[in-house]
Amino acid sequence: MSEDAILLDAQEITKRYGSVEALRGASFQARAGEVTALIGDNGAGKSTLVKCLSGAEQPDGGQILLDGKPANLDSPTTARRLGIETVYQDLAVAPDLDPAANLFLGREIHRPGILGKLGMLDKPEMRRQAVTEFQRLGVTLQSSDVPIGALSGGQRQSVAVARSVVWASKVVFMDEPTAALGVVQRERVLEVIRRVRDEGIAVVLISHNMPEVLSVADRVEVLRLGSKVATFRAAETKLEDLVGAMTGALTQEEVA
Repeated sequence: MSEDAILLDAQEITKRYGSVEALRGASFQARAGEVTALIGDNGAGKSTLVKCLSGAEQPDGGQILLDGKPANLDSPTTARRLGIETVYQDLAVAPDLDPAANLFLGREIHRPGILGKLGMLDKPEMRRQAVTEFQRLGVTLQSSDVPIGALSGGQRQSVAVARSVVWASKVVFMDEPTAALGVVQRERVLEVIRRVRDEGIAVVLISHNMPEVLSVADRVEVLRLGSKVATFRAAETKLEDLVGAMTGALTQEEVA
């Protein structure tokens, strides 16, 4: 990919929590039409960096560029407005609502005219659009009319991923999207991720599953002790290279 394809560019990000230095000049790039995996051992700073890049936390130093321009991601709402969405590990779905209602959660379509002004939702239109989006992303559901809590874990996760993807125009962060899923369910979620990438969205995958990272990612960026220590091309990388970079057994010079 060319440098022009960089959508999100974090430069020398620092973040402290009291005396704890969570990020020590961490840098990170996400490119259009790529899956970039962000990996590192526990305490490496992955979660803190993602929070800073999705507006949930404010960095103490460094610069964040979006489309080559400085971006002040002062809240998740601001990040969403700029085209950045996040799929969290705990799904954050409403289990009592159906898949269509979850897809439009917080962005509901109201009925036209006076009924809409009175707060009535246009459920048929939301359901119609939801079916179209699920088909586009290859999300197959047992039923579109039951509460999402009645669906399998893989289907719930697919809906959560689809919700972020539908509203994201630039970047989607996915925090352990296949955690606690079976083999078949995991592959379905990974296929949705591939479809998202192919639509030109920058996908950032945070995962501890190294074989999964190598199977779906285009690039892998490694954090260690709050700093980026390596970048790999997934197709040219072995599992032991990732582990070596994460643990410090492999130096940046050796990676290069």
